[in-house]
Amino acid sequence: MSGSAAQEKIRLAENQPTRQFSRTDRMEAPMAHIINRPLRSPFRSRLRAGSARLLAGFIAPLLLIGAAGLFASAPRVTRSAVDAVYTTDGRFIAVADQTGNEVTILEPSRGRVTRRIPLRMPWGVCALDGRVYATLYDTDTVAEIDPSTGRVVRRLKVGAYPRAIAALQRSKRLLVANTGTGDISVIDLKSGRAVRRLLGGASIGGIGATPDETMAIAPDLIPVGDARREDHAATVGLFDLRTGKSLARVALPAGAVNARGVAVTPDSRWAMIVHSIGRYNVPTTQLDRGWVNTNALSIIDLKARTLYATVLLDQAQDGAADPWGVAMDRQGKRLWITLSGVHELAAIDFERLMRWIAGGLPDDHPLAKPSPEWSITTRNIWLEIKEDPERRRDLVDDLSALYVGGLIKRYRLAGHGPRGLCLSPDGRRLAIAEYFSGSVSLMDTISGAFRTASLGPSGPPDAARRGEQRFHDATLSFQRWMSCATCHPDGRADGLNWDLLNDGMGNPKNNRSLLNAHRPGPKMAHGIRATFSIAVAAGFKFFHRTPQKGEQEDIEAYIRSMRPFPSPHRIGPDRSRLSPKALEGKALFESKRTRCASCHSGPLFTDGRIHDTGTRDEYDTAGTFVTPPLVEVWRTAPYLHDGSAVTIMDVLTGSNRSDRHGVTSHLSKKQLEALAEYVLSL
Repeated sequence: MSGSAAQEKIRLAENQPTRQFSRTDRMEAPMAHIINRPLRSPFRSRLRAGSARLLAGFIAPLLLIGAAGLFASAPRVTRSAVDAVYTTDGRFIAVADQTGNEVTILEPSRGRVTRRIPLRMPWGVCALDGRVYATLYDTDTVAEIDPSTGRVVRRLKVGAYPRAIAALQRSKRLLVANTGTGDISVIDLKSGRAVRRLLGGASIGGIGATPDETMAIAPDLIPVGDARREDHAATVGLFDLRTGKSLARVALPAGAVNARGVAVTPDSRWAMIVHSIGRYNVPTTQLDRGWVNTNALSIIDLKARTLYATVLLDQAQDGAADPWGVAMDRQGKRLWITLSGVHELAAIDFERLMRWIAGGLPDDHPLAKPSPEWSITTRNIWLEIKEDPERRRDLVDDLSALYVGGLIKRYRLAGHGPRGLCLSPDGRRLAIAEYFSGSVSLMDTISGAFRTASLGPSGPPDAARRGEQRFHDATLSFQRWMSCATCHPDGRADGLNWDLLNDGMGNPKNNRSLLNAHRPGPKMAHGIRATFSIAVAAGFKFFHRTPQKGEQEDIEAYIRSMRPFPSPHRIGPDRSRLSPKALEGKALFESKRTRCASCHSGPLFTDGRIHDTGTRDEYDTAGTFVTPPLVEVWRTAPYLHDGSAVTIMDVLTGSNRSDRHGVTSHLSKKQLEALAEYVLSL
């Protein structure tokens, strides 16, 4: 079968509405086919009727046994609700079921599934004019779906590894954040084509637009740049949707990572971004009171194109780990945030928060009156801001501001791992996608009542699934400040330098991806941990607690289950081939002229040994480092043990002046570019 024919067959299969069979339907249908065949004469009819009864009595048990065997051996379905959206008429909720490989259509009034649309690895969903649009992460497309029939109307080509998506209601366009190519596709729905590409960060975490459709907002998932900087942090890209030009890159507070959710006020003035803040400038000696990590809401002034304020979602001794999704009501009064790591929903009194941040604490409010209860160690931040609004910059370090002011309320959800969320068109209902429960929590925003709608049965979790859940569960951590995924989003790295104390104090190392971490060889930059299991045990000891029976084994099983994604620098429909430029680089990489392959060898491009590459920092306890694997190096910038090399070209040039990290000084610019292209293709 040709490639185009195969694609057409898949398209036709996906466009068929899915009938929901019950267990009885599946077992009785074959028997009905046998008994209800048309007969030719009354005599033969009676004969066949008797034979049929006899045959049914003999075959039915066999069919039941066979059906039981069929169900026992059926593939286990794991359901993971990662994002949700109401259709524009409010009749349905479309849910991206990432591991179930389908978009599920729910009827919220009855809490039942009406359609299942098989689609590979859906990630983000949005709605526009009666259609639902879902990003398909590993096929570089967006599926346009008719939710009433379950039909995939068409597929829209976008960039590599699309995640977040937003709809522009008036201009009938889509904004799609492509994490692989680090850009934003602007899709015109009339033509079905990208009319513009906006150059974003290296790994875009979310996407949003102002209601007046003049500006796009795209936060980075992880920081880009020299990790040794004291202000190293993720940034937020602002783009003019009329011209396609970049307006600004707004830096979030130092250590800001995992910026995903975006919401904008109805007047298009303020953008809200949720993220975590790694306190990487201090050693990780204790977790207490946000010493290592806090969780935040940043407010960006879109008119001035600057960061206005950052407030913490945590309490003094209770973290609000891993904020993920954010939604705002139509009046701009209330903000909803999912706290994925602690399985909670936060409601922010946004209207009052903005007044207080501007210095508008009422004179008759109890917080406006100095009291002996407030001392130098327990500050009343709102009174200080009232006296000097510039003190709002101190909110980023205040763990009690939202709580003493009664500006936040947190709800414990029945499901685990809440991520995407959305409000109904009338604003009276909130739908929350619960990843690990494979469900959607439906909240009445007036009464605060909850109910749950399941995406369907899910098989018992295996060790890898249990490990994935524990990896993302901050309730296992002391005071719930962080989960494993806080520093390792998607199991990879957060781009920050951490002083983990395994080799002394004052010599931070750039975080590493956990992909293939289970492979043999020493771990950590200096090889201080002899094995993978020892390294995992150390993570529990210093960041969580003594693991309960089976927990460490499950975490290890999850890490072992992770698989690399092909580099977007490769070519072909399945990214299986190197580009001509990368082939030139491959020849250089493997040649004796560069000696790159002498250390970066084998299937993971590492010999697992320790070498002196001339990159020792003045505070490093040793100058030898474990050869890092190069698989998926396209998504692990910055590079080297201290994160000082922003790009692969920096590794080959400015960070390798002595030719101790491969022999590259004699290469021409064209050759260096080819070598970098090959490395980024691994």
